[in-house]
Amino acid sequence: MAINYPIKKKMEGNVNYAHRGMTLENELNESNKYYKAHNIALISKKPTPVQIVKVDYPSRNKAVIREAYYQSPSTTDYNGIYRGKYIDFEAKETSSRTAFPLRNIHDHQIMHIKQVIDLGGIAFIIVRFTKLGKTFLLDGSIAVKCYEEALKDGRKSLSLQFFMEKGHEITNKCIYTIDYLSVVDKVYFNE
Repeated sequence: MAINYPIKKKMEGNVNYAHRGMTLENELNESNKYYKAHNIALISKKPTPVQIVKVDYPSRNKAVIREAYYQSPSTTDYNGIYRGKYIDFEAKETSSRTAFPLRNIHDHQIMHIKQVIDLGGIAFIIVRFTKLGKTFLLDGSIAVKCYEEALKDGRKSLSLQFFMEKGHEITNKCIYTIDYLSVVDKVYFNE
């Protein structure tokens, strides 16, 4: 199947990034199920808007999508409500042991995070250093500032040390996989 961007560029090549980030995403989805089941928060994964162009219908239950286009750039991965506040965040993983490449986050995502903050919502990014098993929440205003500074000075990544100093480490729990809301409580609700 070819997935094309609105400007009709096809995703091609030998590198398959299709499941990069799925571990963190799966853990966040499980945590969100727990939060919902226990009436703690209602946070959902946002679907990526795709326009299907070509479909083969050998039979009704065996339809195969042959060509599709991203309708527009997606904003961030998750949004919802927690403690009466709108919450919105992007989740990213990196295999680097030393830095998070800024190319992994896009202009439109930074603009979206900035707009959420400007309108009074809570916005942040969650970054996992997969080889280190460390996950951090980085406040959206810090992420926006760093991204804008990087555009000016040519910086290409944020160091692990930066996340250790400016971010907030998220620890795993036994009941649900990744308790990011306990960090949200500390950062945004002063608890």
